[in-house]
Amino acid sequence: MPPSIRLDHVIVAANTLDEGEAWLRARLGVGLDPGGSHTGWGTHNRLLQLGGGTYLELIAPDPAQPEPTRPRLFGLDGTQRTRIASRPRVIHLAMQCPGLASVLPGLPWRPGHLTAMRRGDLAWQITIPGDSPDGLPCLPDGEAAGGLLPTLIDWGDAAHPSTRLVFRGVTLIAVRLAAPPAIAAVLAGLRAHEPRLEITPAQPGHAAIGIELATPDGWSLLD
Repeated sequence: MPPSIRLDHVIVAANTLDEGEAWLRARLGVGLDPGGSHTGWGTHNRLLQLGGGTYLELIAPDPAQPEPTRPRLFGLDGTQRTRIASRPRVIHLAMQCPGLASVLPGLPWRPGHLTAMRRGDLAWQITIPGDSPDGLPCLPDGEAAGGLLPTLIDWGDAAHPSTRLVFRGVTLIAVRLAAPPAIAAVLAGLRAHEPRLEITPAQPGHAAIGIELATPDGWSLLD
């Protein structure tokens, strides 16, 4: 496992950004910073700094864009769209890995193919799954991982987005991952480099993800 890999951000998905921000504000007591559109991918986002060089990304389908010709980010055209139909949910995590192109072939999971993205003066490389069952990174045999295995991102020489965000008093304590054995084995290697990952055993088919946060109003757990 690359020694420099660490948590980058956690992803909350919603039907709309307004619905997602209202849900988060009710639980965290703060608003979010504007983000932007992922042109051609059919999504847009808002952001919240979480301290420690990490942030929360709220993502939703972007009604201002035409229907994309490729799947929306983070499985929002498939199983995740069904999961968020009733309410916003924590669906995934991303980890940053400098020199990402050189380490991809040796990873013990399938994060996807390396894709260059840009928004304004921000440019980065990110892994995008091409053939996973849920549009998220999967195990080497193609088995879905329920969002527990991370997307990888390389910001290159750019300043990390968290440095541009207002700190509103919400701090990430832990990412809680209920992981079946095959997924837990991969996550154990990641936790050696990122202690904020907390792994508990789960039965196959019962993967789950949540985030533990300290807020101005006290402790909060989102799932």
